[in-house]
Amino acid sequence: MAGHTDNDIVISAPVDLVWKMTNDVESWPHLFSEYAATEVLAREGDTIRFRLTMHPDADGNQWSWVSDRTMDAATRTVHARRVETGWFKYMNLFWEYQETPEGGVRLRWVQDFEMKPQAPVDDRAMTDRLNHNTAIQMKRIKELIEREAAGS
Repeated sequence: MAGHTDNDIVISAPVDLVWKMTNDVESWPHLFSEYAATEVLAREGDTIRFRLTMHPDADGNQWSWVSDRTMDAATRTVHARRVETGWFKYMNLFWEYQETPEGGVRLRWVQDFEMKPQAPVDDRAMTDRLNHNTAIQMKRIKELIEREAAGS
């Protein structure tokens, strides 16, 4: 069994601003509440390789991994995958940006993954965790981008 999540949120801001802010990996420790640091390791064309480090968890563990992220501005889509997978056998992500008739942007995140057998959680538990946390992060991102769009 593999894990799968599909979440979205509508952000009341111009698509160019949403695209710019959410693809500025260096700013992710500000944009996402869960990340302590990002380190860009390489850039090649529209692909960036970077290390993400989370804030320490309740047990003091500070999780970190390397991902590749390829942005396609023409289609307003992003494909990403973890290069260092940690507890995951694999983790693939897809981001989609669709303009709404009201002038906003529907930001959609799809995550497909499978946990390793020795992982502390199984696919179902990780799906629940990701769905819960994605809603929190999307709400935060929406608020920050809408605040920026309003000029405050």
